[in-house]
Order: sequence, then structure tokens, then C-alpha cells
Amino acid sequence: MSSEEIVIDVRNLSKRYEIYNTPRDRLKQLVLPRLRQTVNRAGVALGISKHRAPPSYFREFWALNDVSFQVRRGETFGIIGRNGSGKSTLLQILAGTLAQTSGEVSVKGRIAALLELGSGFDPEFSGRENVFLNGRILGLTQKEIEARYDQIVEFADIGEFIDQPVKTYSSGMFVRLAFAVQAHIDASIVIIDEALAVGDVFFRQKCYSRLEQLRDSGAAILLVSHSMPEIEQYCERAILLDHGAQRFMGSSSEAAKHYYLLHQPQARVVSNPVTGSTTSKASVHGIPSTERPPPEAFIDLSNKSQVSNGQARCVGVALCNEAGQPCNSFRQGDLAVFYYEFELTENIGIPICGLTIANDKGVIVHGKNSWQSEENVFSSYGNGSRVICRQEIALEIGPGEYTFQVGLAYVSEDCWSNRKRISYEEKVSQVMRVCHVPHTGFFSVGLSLRDGINFLTHHGVADLRGKITISTVPKPSDEIVRNQNENLV
Repeated sequence: MSSEEIVIDVRNLSKRYEIYNTPRDRLKQLVLPRLRQTVNRAGVALGISKHRAPPSYFREFWALNDVSFQVRRGETFGIIGRNGSGKSTLLQILAGTLAQTSGEVSVKGRIAALLELGSGFDPEFSGRENVFLNGRILGLTQKEIEARYDQIVEFADIGEFIDQPVKTYSSGMFVRLAFAVQAHIDASIVIIDEALAVGDVFFRQKCYSRLEQLRDSGAAILLVSHSMPEIEQYCERAILLDHGAQRFMGSSSEAAKHYYLLHQPQARVVSNPVTGSTTSKASVHGIPSTERPPPEAFIDLSNKSQVSNGQARCVGVALCNEAGQPCNSFRQGDLAVFYYEFELTENIGIPICGLTIANDKGVIVHGKNSWQSEENVFSSYGNGSRVICRQEIALEIGPGEYTFQVGLAYVSEDCWSNRKRISYEEKVSQVMRVCHVPHTGFFSVGLSLRDGINFLTHHGVADLRGKITISTVPKPSDEIVRNQNENLV
């Protein structure tokens, strides 16, 4: 990463707060240590006193502790972590509204911070007046605002309300206008803190489209969100914060998996292997050993990062066509066979295997796991045993290049036996994530082939099942039209 590309450089950043139990303690901390220092200096001068450290009436709270990262020009960078992890403190320091306790922060360029949209609006002013007021606060000149005004109003799309006091606006209208102003100041750095979770779907699409334009023009985007699919889709890299500490910094996909592992319950499910079943270690999940792909079909995992809680590791992933041959180039509608296996360090209960497929823009176009299938799954074995999954997927998706990732989780036997009566929300709270392999592999999909001729089966990302019915109605003859008119009379 060359220094010319870097627009945000954070090194060993820390922020400390002093927490007082009562206002009286705050006053003591302000007055008494200074008074004691004065007395000590006087005593030392007279040779009758020893210096003593002043007492503290507060406890320290480190909102950030030794955080370091860099953001490049034209990059979308994610900041993730639960509430209280230090995200807001970090954003305020980057925006210049809060000073750090220690460390260095270098920010190059104009910042648009979508932290508290509309914080510079006057409720008594009209929308038009607030556009000019907020624009000046954000550093634009009068001429620059006038040149952008029509674009801002068109983007906000609030109609005649632009000339009404903003105190009469709905919350949605208020946010639309505030975002429109921030999105048109030509910032080189845009900071967004959950601001895009508001508005209807059409407005959100417009917002993301505008952010894509800003990024393509070279602006760096800092996106803070609790939605891991959003982080994985829009960000190249991300930093994970936990109680002010930096837990991970790297690819957004891997950061999301660390986020899930960090915040899942720490209790482990222990269940006994199912005995008396027809499965064996050579045929886990009912997959005969003869169905194992050939060695050349397996992906080299030596340079693949794995996010694991230590209970398992991925030891093999293969991608084949329907005939079981190694393949990473398919046509629309072809059947792809994904094979992956995990080696366990202990028994994990009922395993759940699954994978997700994403397109070249990071959009997840498909994801499925064994919980969502009708197949029965047996309990896992102990240390040294393997969980093996063979997953067939019909690639009824648009032509293009795709990546996939595989993962392993587990639930208790009781949870699995009641899975048809458990809601999605209940299931999520009971699943324990074990091992994920971000960016496992890739494949391409080309046009379908019919009678030797290329054929596009559908437009868009996925081919959805449905039915089209078309009717044609002949033009009414002059005689029919005349009779209809006479009946009307």
C-alpha cells in the first residue's frame, strides 16, 4: 500500500475517560490534587515534608486502546463491533469532534460524516434555507451550494415541502434532505454510521448508488453497521472492535466470521454419538467413500485463512460437475457438486454444514445449509473424526464469476430433533459456529447451451421459478364498435 493512496492513517489510537461516581468526586479530583501539590512544594522547600502522589477520585475507562489501521483512496472500509465496542468514539475522533488521549490520526481531505443527520438544521428554517445553512457549515461556498442545489433537491425528492419549515417534516423527509446535502459536498472521505438503515427501499437504493459514484470518483467510504451481510457486500476490508480493543483487521468476509464467533455463547454442547446407525467414519452423513472426488479436484487450503473456535478445522474442499469431474467453469443450469470436510478435535453434537455463493460485486446470490434441507443428520464423533458434506446446487444464476465459502456449525440433539417447530430466531440463538473458510474458491458461469447455440435463460442475478401467461386480443371490428356505441345511447 503506497503512502500516496492512504487518506486515513490511524496509529496506536487510544481514548481514555475518567468515570466519577458523584459530582463531588469530580470536584475533589479538580481541587485536592492541586492543593496537595502546593503543600508538598512548600514542605519540600522547608525540608519538613515528603512528596506523596495525589489520590484519584475516578476510575479509568478506555473507550479505545491501541487501535491501528489505514484506509486507501477509493476503498470502502467497514467498522464493526457490538454496542460499547468503541465505534462511535473512533468515528468522532476521525471526524475531528473528539480528541484522542494518545496515538496519531492523519486524515487527508474533506469529510462528510453521516453520524447525526440533520444536526446542523434549524427547525424554524425551510428546507431550502437549511440546504444553504448546512452547506456552509460543511465548508461549501455560496456559489458551490447554488451549483449543487438542484441536484440536492432532486435527490431528496420531497416536492413542495422544500419551502416548508423542517419542523413540519416527517422523520423520513428530514433524513432524505439531510443525506442529500451530505452526499453532494464532494467529500474525499464519507463516514456512515447506520445512517442508511432509514427510508424506504427506493431511497436506500438511491443512497447506495450515490455512494458507489463517490467511491468510483476516488472517495473513501467508512461504513459502520451491525449487518454483517451489508459489511461483506460493500466493504473490501473491515476492523472488528471489542470493548475498545482491536480484535481483527482484514477482509470483510473474515471479519464478519470473527464477529460471529466473538459474540456467540461460550457454552459448548456435548452430546453422545448416535450408536446403532448405519453410518460409519468412512461414510459420515451417509456419503459413501466411493463418492469422494478425485485428488485433483481438491482446492489447496494451505494459503486459506480459517476462522475457528478450535473445535474443528477444514481439511478438504472440492468442486466438481455432475459427473464428478473437477470443474470450475459451468453453464447456466448446470449442476455443481461441492464437497467439503472438517476434522474435529472433540464431539460437537449435530453438525450443520453449508455454503454461500457471492457474485463479483459481493452480493450473496445463494446460501443454504443442512438445517434448511430435509435430510437427516447424525451426531458427530469425537476427536479425530470428520464431518463430510456433499452439496449439489443447480446454477440457475446469471453468467459471471462467483466465489463461495463453506462453514461448519452445530446445535444440540434436542434442538435438531425439534427443528421443524423452532423459529428462525430461536435457531440462530442456539447455533454454535465452529469453523468457516472465507474465500474458499471460485467458479464461472457461462450462457446456457441449447442445440449448440448459446442461450440466456434469464436476466439478473438468479432464475426464479414462475409462470408467464400472455393473451392477445384482436382489434374490435367497426360493426362491433358501432353496436356498442348504439347500446350506450
